[in-house]
Order: sequence, then C-alpha cells, then structure tokens
Amino acid sequence: MNLLLIQSQEHEKLPLAELKAVMDAENIEANINQLTPGLTLLENLDLETFNHSYKRLTDRLAYTHEVHQLIETTTLENLEKSVLNIDWSEFIKNNFVVRVKRFNSDIDTVKYERNIGGYILDNTPNIKVKLVGSDSYIRVVVFEDTVFLCVEKYKLNKKHFEDSKPHKRPFFHPGGMSPKLARCMVNLSRIKEGELLLDPFCGTGGMLIEAGLIGAKLVGSDINWKMKNGSALNLDFVGIKDYKTYKIDFKQLKMLEPADVVVTDPPYGISTTTGGVSTTIILEEFLDSLEGNLKKDGLIVLATPHYIDINPIMNEKGFKILEHYEIKMHRSLTRIISVIIKI
Repeated sequence: MNLLLIQSQEHEKLPLAELKAVMDAENIEANINQLTPGLTLLENLDLETFNHSYKRLTDRLAYTHEVHQLIETTTLENLEKSVLNIDWSEFIKNNFVVRVKRFNSDIDTVKYERNIGGYILDNTPNIKVKLVGSDSYIRVVVFEDTVFLCVEKYKLNKKHFEDSKPHKRPFFHPGGMSPKLARCMVNLSRIKEGELLLDPFCGTGGMLIEAGLIGAKLVGSDINWKMKNGSALNLDFVGIKDYKTYKIDFKQLKMLEPADVVVTDPPYGISTTTGGVSTTIILEEFLDSLEGNLKKDGLIVLATPHYIDINPIMNEKGFKILEHYEIKMHRSLTRIISVIIKI
C-alpha cells in the first residue's frame, strides 16, 4: 500500500523532516521517495496498519497539505485505459469530484478533470459528480509524464492552523509562535500519544496546545502569573484537559515524573522579556535544569534566534545537536529550530 503526499514548499527541509519524525513516533515503516519538492511518495506501508498509519499522519502533520491513498500509477498516454480499468465502486459510493494537480507539467488541469470524471462516470453506475461537498475526493497528480490516481480517505485539518493563530485565542501576547511551526516542533520531538511533554517557557501555551491535540500529556511553566493563567485559559478553550501549568522559575522546577520530551521557545528579549538576564545564560541554566526533569534519552526541540550560536553551549553542557533548521521570520529575525539530545 502506498500514500502520496502533497507537501508545503514554504521551507526546503522541514516538510520532509517533520514527516520522518512523525513516522518514527508512530512506528510507520515505508520507503520515502521525494519525487520533487512538494511531492513525496510513501511506498510499501504495512497493509494491516495502513488505515491507522494514514489517519495518524493526517492527525499530526503541519507542513503537509494532503495525504492520499494511491490507487494506480500510469502515464499520460495510458491514462484513459488505466481509469477505465479501475473498479471505482470500491472508492466512490454516491458522488465524487476529480481534482488534478501538476508538478513539472504544463497540462490543462481543467480539461483533464473533465475527461477523467467522464471516464469514471462511464464505467461506474449509480454515482454522480458533485463539485462541492462530495463524498469522495479523487486526486490526480501529474508529475512530468507520470500520473498518480489517488483517493483521499482522511483530510488534514488545515483550517486549524488558521483558526488557532495566537491573536484568535482568548489570551494573547505578542511574540506567540504560529500553530503550524509549533506543531512541527512538537512532531520533531518524536513524542507519542500518551507521553509527557514539558515546556518550561510556556508563554501563551501554543506549544502545549499543539502537543495536546495529538494526544500528549502536558506540563507547562512560566515565571509570569499572567502567562501561566493565560496558557491554561487557551488550553481550556480548545478542549484540552490533560495538562498542568505552574507559575515557577524554570530553575526551581522539579518534575514528579520526568518528561519524555521538552519542546520550548525561550525568551530572547524581542517580544518577550528576559528579565535582564542574557539569553546565553538562560540557555545554560535551562540545560542544567533538565537534570531529573527529562528522561535520559529524551529529545529537546529548541527555538533560538539566529544571532545566538548555541553550539559552544551544547558542547560545554554535554548535549548534541541532531537536526538544525533555519526559518526566516522577517527581515531582522531568523528562527533556528534545533533537535538536541544529551550525550
């Protein structure tokens, strides 16, 4: 069984890195074949766990737009024959729509949508085309001369990342991270459903929200009462229940149960105050504070500004950077996302 993913092209490396991390977390085994930026094929997924794997990918991924079950691969020359040979009653019950997307091709997508829809209607009784709100979504992807015929069984909730932007939550404070990037950072931690995530600089709770929505248990802390209470308000607003938030200096935090992962965006003095303490010192003290609060092999996913070189700090404190991604936020700020482990 194969899946075809249409991924974001807003970042060169993050979509594929996030996909690999989610597959690690969910124990999904498949061959990953990136056909071109924005188009990735997962081949040879296990048949018995296929639907579960498919669903978990759509539950979690942020930098992927669509995930489709691959029905058949053909060519432009053999397209009509291939469509007519498929038993579409297996994939369409009442009504359907065909949508064509092209990569490295100049085909007329509207013409191909009309033709493929006609072939399906000619070959399948008791169904009809429904352009809006259809029961079955047939996605056709043309990559150069290759055609992938697919069906979408599970949809990604892309609307969530728009509706959950920081300014749309009950509690807002400038400097909040976008939900899409927060979800990606959570996914890079490889956290599994039911595991415990710690954010010791939880702010308005963006990281906690994204982790909670994929089934993680949550602990967040902040030195500011307003942030502690605001993050709880935002978590309640989206219906997350399995969380604890504390008003505490991260250096005094003592976890009763060590976290499986830590995902955080420490203050660095642009939109959030550092209380007069340098960001370098905050990072050093943050790493020291993880002793006893993070499981031995737990990953840390950390956001830092581009003008801070964390490598000397990591080397001095006995940590290793496993992955490193640069995300340009605006003219004066590039965020560095690092995946880190204690060595």
